[in-house]
Amino acid sequence: MEIEVLVVPDCPNEKVAAERLRQALDDVGLREVGFTTRVVADQAEAERSGFTGSPTILIEGRDPFAEPGRAPGLACRVYRTPGGLAGAPGVEQLRQVLSRLS
Repeated sequence: MEIEVLVVPDCPNEKVAAERLRQALDDVGLREVGFTTRVVADQAEAERSGFTGSPTILIEGRDPFAEPGRAPGLACRVYRTPGGLAGAPGVEQLRQVLSRLS
C-alpha cells in the first residue's frame, strides 16, 4: 500500500496528520505499512498531484477525503471531523478509510 502525506512548506498540521495516520495504521493491523511525506512547493505540482490543501493524504494515489469541486492549490486544508473543523482528519476517520482498503 502506497501512502503519501502532501504538505506545503512549514505546514502547522503536518505533525498531527502524521501522528494520526501512524496511529490509525497501527490500530487496523497495518503496522508494517509506512508512508512518505512530500512537500508541494508550487501550483503546477499541486495540480499534478491533486493537492487541495495541506495536509493531503493520498492512499494509492487517491485522496479519500476529497471534496468535489475543490480546486488544487497551495493552502492550508480544513477537514470536517466529528469534533468540528480540524487541520487533519481524525484517527477514527483514518481507521475507517484504511479498514476499507486493508
